[in-house]
This record gives sequence, structure tokens and C-alpha cells, in this order.
Amino acid sequence: MARFNLNDYATVEERLRTFWAGPNNQDARIVTVNHTTPADRSVSTWVVEARLYLSAGDQANDLPKTTGWAFEVDGGSGPQSTSALEVCETSAIGRCLANYIYSGSKRPSREEMAKVEKGVTPQPVTDWLAKSDSAADIDKIRLVYAQAKAQGAPKEVLDQIKARGESFNTGSKDSGAGTRGAGVAKGRATK
Repeated sequence: MARFNLNDYATVEERLRTFWAGPNNQDARIVTVNHTTPADRSVSTWVVEARLYLSAGDQANDLPKTTGWAFEVDGGSGPQSTSALEVCETSAIGRCLANYIYSGSKRPSREEMAKVEKGVTPQPVTDWLAKSDSAADIDKIRLVYAQAKAQGAPKEVLDQIKARGESFNTGSKDSGAGTRGAGVAKGRATK
């Protein structure tokens, strides 16, 4: 049961109104940037940054007064079921404004506190391909595959993990210079 009152927290919309009403904010702008990676999307997650600039000059020189970051998971109920990216952008703006205007215990927005009240816990972002790359044997690759599949990784990611496992399995009988070794050498310059 929640030990707080949602009405004690401002919504992002209320924060925006307060900000725009400020006497020195007529030339300000808030810019959002989608930083979502393919690994984030493989676990149905969005990542957005909001940047607050107080003038066109600050924006031209990329000198934000403050920033705010947020992430959101697709699905569930409410707006996240169909509009998780939009919800994520709104959250990033709310956090950005909180970093500029608010301090103390009321920094979270009402939307963020509603998530706490509902017990929404975001799923961690996992780079399944990196995990399969670091697997030392075929059993560990199989474990990575099973975990990725259980967490709903996309078919193309599962196929790549499977291919890595198959190439690891066929190259495991040589002295370490087999196909698995070739995959590890990708980042190295060889002559």
C-alpha cells in the first residue's frame, strides 16, 4: 500500500505550465532525444533524454541548462500498452524540469509516483549477443539462449545466438583457433 498521496505531486503538464510562465523562459526550448538501442528494443524498452535550453545560443552551442532521462517498457496497462515511447518522452521532460525547478522530496512527478503505487518494476536491458559472445562453452550459450527466449528476445537475436552456438560447437575440437576464435578476433587488427 502506498505511503504517499499522489495529489502532493505535480504532473508533467503542470510542471510545463509553471516553466513556460516563468519570466525568463520565453526563448527556452526543450529538446528530446531517443537514445533507444537495438538491445533496448529487444527487451521492449525505450530510452529518452530531454534537454532544457534557456536560449537559442545555448542550443546552438549544445549547452543545456539541465537534462532528464527516462525509460519505459512496452506493454502492461494504460498508455504503455500502445504508447510507451510517448510516455517515456513525457517522463524525460518531467525529470528534466524537476532537475531545473524542483528539489527535495517532491522531485518525482505524479506520473512517476503512480508507477510506484502500481508496483511497476522495469525489466533490465540485456545484450543477449554480448552475453553469448562471452560464453565459455556450449552449455553457457544454451543457457543464454534459454534466458533470451524466456524474456521475449526477438527471433533474429535468438537465431544469431543459435548460430554462435553452432559455430562454437563445430570449432571447439581444434586448438582454440576455430570459428569461435575468429569471432573474437573481429575487433582486433590482424595481418
